[in-house]
Amino acid sequence: QGLSFSSCQKANGFPLSKSSASKKQKQHQRIRKEKPQQHNFTHRLLAAALKSHSGNISCMDFSSNGKYLATCADDRTIRIWSTKDFLQREHRSMRANVELDHATLVRFSPDCRAFIVWLASGDTLRVFKMTKREDGGYTFTATPEDFPKKHKAPVINIGIASTGKFIMTVSSDTTILIWNLKGQVLSTINTNQMNNTHAAISPCSRFVASCGFTPDVKVWEVCFGKKGDFQEVVRAFELKGHSAAVHSFAFSNDSRRMASVSKDGTWKLWDIDVEYKKQQDPYLLRTGRFEEAGTMLCRLALSPDAQVLALASGSSIHLYNTRRGEKEECFEQVHGECITDLSFDITGRFLASCGDRAVRLFHNTPGHRAVMEEMQGHLKRASNDSTRQRLQQQLTQAQEALKSLGALKK
Repeated sequence: QGLSFSSCQKANGFPLSKSSASKKQKQHQRIRKEKPQQHNFTHRLLAAALKSHSGNISCMDFSSNGKYLATCADDRTIRIWSTKDFLQREHRSMRANVELDHATLVRFSPDCRAFIVWLASGDTLRVFKMTKREDGGYTFTATPEDFPKKHKAPVINIGIASTGKFIMTVSSDTTILIWNLKGQVLSTINTNQMNNTHAAISPCSRFVASCGFTPDVKVWEVCFGKKGDFQEVVRAFELKGHSAAVHSFAFSNDSRRMASVSKDGTWKLWDIDVEYKKQQDPYLLRTGRFEEAGTMLCRLALSPDAQVLALASGSSIHLYNTRRGEKEECFEQVHGECITDLSFDITGRFLASCGDRAVRLFHNTPGHRAVMEEMQGHLKRASNDSTRQRLQQQLTQAQEALKSLGALKK
């Protein structure tokens, strides 16, 4: 396994698990951490760089109320950033310490008063409660009991349902576990995908989806009774159409769209707002080319309104307009390491990426352009004045935003 993390090459197409890294690499990482220089990156669409971690950031999550961004790094801390000062000179963050371990994954609870992390050495889930102090800051306390160890392979993603009814963890074998919030396993899903590369809960909390070595994305429904008691997990539908392994996928905010990227060198946008119980299949809306996906592991983020698709391979990010399937922006060598996470904020104004010791935030110009196009289309068909006024207002806002970024295409 003589692969360095920085080479971006993955063993069998999967990231090396932290535990399987040899001692040599650990020493190599330790030496590297003492180097003071940060990777420098500038771009006209770079909105901010958040730099308080002293280790590499592996995961981030925006809170559902839009106020915070959580990041975790191998410096044994979790940072909670205030989104309202993203465009200020100073970026405030609060620090939660992870005792004798470090977190590789982090997710906010739906009420934004707690977050869960996956522990690298402990191989388990820990819950942190956020208590507001009188001075306006927060105290972070880990709950006394961590979740029991149940996975047999490295965990690659975690999630909390927006309803607060369940937690999902997925490992790189074929296992997805559905837990209640007390740490009891409600259900075990075998994805039959040889290896999982990604799994996630839909924003509506109804579905859990996974992708891996097979060319499809599988979607299950997590069913609860009228009184909120867990009932079962049932197969819902599949996204079929790729011809090779699927690297990653994402849901739109309203859970009516999904996007996927595959080793076949394409990305796809799907309409999943179907009556699958009546055997109705999801509709394929768009296919776009992304050659890099053929040779490298890719990450994908879909803007909340599903108008913009962000794809990351290595340390570069590509932004596509999903309606036309055209590439609109490309950011090269954004980080000094491979990009480990990619996410739009809940407003869709920013795209965040991490992959070294900084989070970089970009202005989502393709998003503003998509709004402009959409409003111009609606204006042609608008029948009354109040509608026309509202559309014109949204159009003007998008134009102003692009103008201020020097990105308004003549």
